[in-house]
Amino acid sequence: MIWIPLGQEAPHDDKFQYSVPLTKTVPGNIGISFKYVELLKKGGAINIMISVNQLLKDKQGKILTVTPEETLFQALKVMADKNVGALVVVKEEKVVGIFSERDFVRNAVTDKKLSMDLKVKELMSTKVCYVRPEQTIEECMVLMTEKRTRHLPVLDGDKLIGIVSIGDVLKNIISEKEFKIQNLENYISGGL
Repeated sequence: MIWIPLGQEAPHDDKFQYSVPLTKTVPGNIGISFKYVELLKKGGAINIMISVNQLLKDKQGKILTVTPEETLFQALKVMADKNVGALVVVKEEKVVGIFSERDFVRNAVTDKKLSMDLKVKELMSTKVCYVRPEQTIEECMVLMTEKRTRHLPVLDGDKLIGIVSIGDVLKNIISEKEFKIQNLENYISGGL
């Protein structure tokens, strides 16, 4: 099996029977499309690695953040209004933590006197797992599984450039699998 990063030129030699550029629209996400290059190798399969950077380009919307000094109520309101499960906590343009639904629930269960006036810094997670733009979606999935986290801020140097959720990763992986199945069916039926 050979892995080709998305956007990288496919090798051109006699090992490859076909090099077919295709565009795939992700089901359920109108307007989001990924460019795929599917290569069929004699007796084998070739997978495509999609980078975090590519996922962020296809993802729309601004990065939702909160400061450590904002209140629990303010953070929860943003999360409810924007229908997100986590906010990156930023101070002076640096990531200092992440505040998620899990952080709220864990504190609500253990602290019977939880006040909506508490500061985010009192509830946020300070050990933040993050990824770089050049990393792959597969690497995100491994990190999320090992660290039992659902949200990964994306840092370019020290600069926050996005966030990847487990939903983003799963949508991408499912779409890629559907695409491969479709192409295998076409190949088997002689349609390629």
